[in-house]
Amino acid sequence: MKVETLLNKIKLKQVYGNTNQEVNDITTDSRTATEEYIFVASRGYTVDSHEFIPNVIEQGCTVIVSDRYIELSEEVLLIVVKDTLKIASIFSHIIFEYPSQKLKTIGVTGTNGKTTIATMVHHLTRALGKNSAYLGTNGFQINETVTEGVNTTPETVTLTKHISEAVKQECESMTFEVSSHGLVIGRLRGVEFDIAIFSNLTQDHLDFHGTMEAYGHAKSLLFSQLGQDYRKDKFVILNADDAFSKELEPVTPFEIFTYGIDNEADFMAQNINESINGATFTLTTPFGEYEVESPYLGKFNILNLLASLLGVWVQGYDLKEIIKAVKQMPPVEGRLEVLDKNLPIDLIIDYAHTSDGIDKLIDAVKPFVKQKLIFLIGMAGERDLTKTPEMGKISCRADYVVFTPDNPANDDPKMLTAELAKGATHQNYVEFEDRAEGIRHAIEISEPGDTVVLASKGREPYQIMPGHIKAPHRDDLIGLEAAYEKYGGKPSED
Repeated sequence: MKVETLLNKIKLKQVYGNTNQEVNDITTDSRTATEEYIFVASRGYTVDSHEFIPNVIEQGCTVIVSDRYIELSEEVLLIVVKDTLKIASIFSHIIFEYPSQKLKTIGVTGTNGKTTIATMVHHLTRALGKNSAYLGTNGFQINETVTEGVNTTPETVTLTKHISEAVKQECESMTFEVSSHGLVIGRLRGVEFDIAIFSNLTQDHLDFHGTMEAYGHAKSLLFSQLGQDYRKDKFVILNADDAFSKELEPVTPFEIFTYGIDNEADFMAQNINESINGATFTLTTPFGEYEVESPYLGKFNILNLLASLLGVWVQGYDLKEIIKAVKQMPPVEGRLEVLDKNLPIDLIIDYAHTSDGIDKLIDAVKPFVKQKLIFLIGMAGERDLTKTPEMGKISCRADYVVFTPDNPANDDPKMLTAELAKGATHQNYVEFEDRAEGIRHAIEISEPGDTVVLASKGREPYQIMPGHIKAPHRDDLIGLEAAYEKYGGKPSED
């Protein structure tokens, strides 16, 4: 592609150097900028990548987007703009030929449930025999091939490349976890969403957003960004059991479908029966009732399943066929996942890391606790601490609680566990500065018939330690190793 084609798409710019160049790729990562690439420099929270412009030129890159003038060789093209990352979005969608317009796109946002709903939509689509892609906390996935990711919503160029790859692999749809951070800082610019799903809104990320009002506004951006073009078939799916859904209704002009259990909704789950292995319920709809067998445990997972059923149904698939596909769905990794059912304890991992998430998690497992409920919870470092004592308080609904850090970063782990302990409502708790030691302790004090829940990390494969170093860590592997040591048995091949 000729550089002039891209330059014609932006009006406010200053151009220096050789414009007679061809480009075929774009990057914001200086390490990957080589010949026929555009390198887009930006000011990050910790690093200003403008510093690496000399390096990318040495690597053969001769087209630079910058927010300031820099003296460079005339052979290098320097494009100076106000907002470099916005230009990166515009250029990447042009270079990769507007990939989000070539498949169905489903965006899922909310405090809790994003990963589960997005993964369920992906699994249902696969069970219906269609090619599908997923992008979120559990990485980037095309059909069954997974590539690990770093952020729930990756930076704009990487995200666009992932969509382009899904198009190349002939995916009919792609489901995204849409984080509030990603919406606010513009990582999803240019993505043409067809379906927007809302799970819930509870306190989280106030270290970034400041207030719940700002946090809610950030979530609403997904729905406003559906646009106003009635020539396109677009749909909105809202949780009737969450009050914030009412705030989202006027944000979009497109048809809205609601789901729920407690409040009146278009699609409702009634006559719910649960076991440790899943649930059955009656799905009531405007056009009839259907019996559903779900492999997922917990009321919140029934809500997640309703959202995902709707997310697939509005694309035009037959509801009866979708309900049949539910039985074929595998577990959502790290989300209320029972590890090795051959153990004499129920060992469960989950990602719950907010007061609301913890409360719903305990609601889900308590009916099936045969003896003691041992609950391990962590608090993340460098985050909003106002929610921490409430997390500790709700965790004490369990018989025995283990407080640990969770990605402590540069905060003192002892301070993080002490903040959790401030909310304790009984004395049956302990604090561990090392999360792995806390997990081993939770297993060690367990007895056959107990339920041990390791919350707040799911299958996240690292701990963020001082200096923001990512140290390898897996709650599930540590927990299973301790359980096998205590009770016997051995890990599966996975």
